[in-house]
Amino acid sequence: MKRTKIIYWVSTLLFAAFMTWSSIPDLMLNEQAVQFMNQFLGFPNYFTQFLGAAKMLGVVALLIPGFPRIKEWVYAGFAFDLFGAIYSVIAAGGLNAGMLVMLVPIGLGSCSYIFFHKLMKKDSGITETVNEPL
Repeated sequence: MKRTKIIYWVSTLLFAAFMTWSSIPDLMLNEQAVQFMNQFLGFPNYFTQFLGAAKMLGVVALLIPGFPRIKEWVYAGFAFDLFGAIYSVIAAGGLNAGMLVMLVPIGLGSCSYIFFHKLMKKDSGITETVNEPL
């Protein structure tokens, strides 16, 4: 149980740090974020700020203990955000080797999600049985 909690919290904190780091320029309409989102991808400023605010709210919800149903929605939203970002960049500029960096937050988010469910199973006392006779 202790190992599971450590892996969960380390992956969750690193994932939350990445999502926070990526949301701050969007919220503040940083010049580089605006240039990337407007000129490269073609998204308006209000969409940039919306994404930044949604990511920050997701990070807060992810770090608050409890609320498993909300966390499910946060994980889904972050997955849509990350895969949508990958798709948008590929659609606008083509595939490049720099996109491999996106494997880091996807891996951290996946690890956090998997260990979140392991903790939920242990806390609820659910055990999996394989090939148990009726």
